[in-house]
Amino acid sequence: MERKTENILIIKPGAIGDLLHMTPVIRALKGLYPQAAITIMVSSRVTATLFTANPMIDEVVIFDKKGEQRTWGGVFKLWKRLRPKKFDLVLNYQRSNLKGWALVTAAIPCRVLVYHKTRRRVIHAIEDHLRPLAALGIDPKTADRSLDFFPSGQEKEYAERFIAENDLAGKRLVAFNPGTSAENKCWPIGRFAELGDRLVREHGVAVVVVGSRDEAPLAAAIREGMKEEMFDLCGCTLGELAALLEHCEFLVTGDTGPMHMAAAVGTPVLALYGPISPVRSGPVGEGHRIVMHDSLECCPCNSFKCKIKKFRLCMETITVEEVGQVAAEMLAQSKRGDR
Repeated sequence: MERKTENILIIKPGAIGDLLHMTPVIRALKGLYPQAAITIMVSSRVTATLFTANPMIDEVVIFDKKGEQRTWGGVFKLWKRLRPKKFDLVLNYQRSNLKGWALVTAAIPCRVLVYHKTRRRVIHAIEDHLRPLAALGIDPKTADRSLDFFPSGQEKEYAERFIAENDLAGKRLVAFNPGTSAENKCWPIGRFAELGDRLVREHGVAVVVVGSRDEAPLAAAIREGMKEEMFDLCGCTLGELAALLEHCEFLVTGDTGPMHMAAAVGTPVLALYGPISPVRSGPVGEGHRIVMHDSLECCPCNSFKCKIKKFRLCMETITVEEVGQVAAEMLAQSKRGDR
């Protein structure tokens, strides 16, 4: 008789986008095992907040390989915490990590599914993450790929307060996210400033620059470069950012975590792509637009280091004129009031 699945562990340390790409997996598991408790293991307190208000997640566990679990003593402490939970099913998305496998043994005896990244062809990361579920009878090609993020009531109140305190109620908001995890994925900061002035003057929008606390200098540079007013939201929590994005017409961004956050809360994305192929990491959902010069011989190179002498040519080639044109089309087609 097959063992009943009542307690599931997902091991997936990773960045913001990687974890949001796991939400279709979580939803599919919950659909298959509606009574099961699902625990997800992430790598930091920051990324843990992506699941704080997710109704399909029962617990978030932090596996910090650079912090508390840096030593084997720390790993064993976490192992002892996991052991009493008696997981029936473990999905390991960190198969190359020895400490991760040590934590899997805390659930034995149980069923273990292991993620293997697709090689030799490029498929979207979401479909790739769904592939281990084929062993449970879930078709990764037909499963719902939409993303989930659930800002809390307090986070929604924060966004509403920001809007009220800056006299933005009733205005059309456009968010800019200038930072990314790699310099060669960034659009030149001066072009964000030029685009901001254009959108304010021609379309009457209010520009809100978002990002982490470390990216505050980018917002300062945009403010210095703009002649029109802009609003700075750098340094807020992920949930607060998601709640603010719910109020925006769209987000202008490179290939980075907030792009997927916007998609997860139903906000369109104007994504500026260069070195990394959007086939694997592009935004999912309706209304998104991608600007990319893949006619360049080097684009996409799928590398975080430029392989030609002209640094960041693929991003430098993207002009304010073409991004402004796409932005105008998105504003004309916006259905924010219907969301």
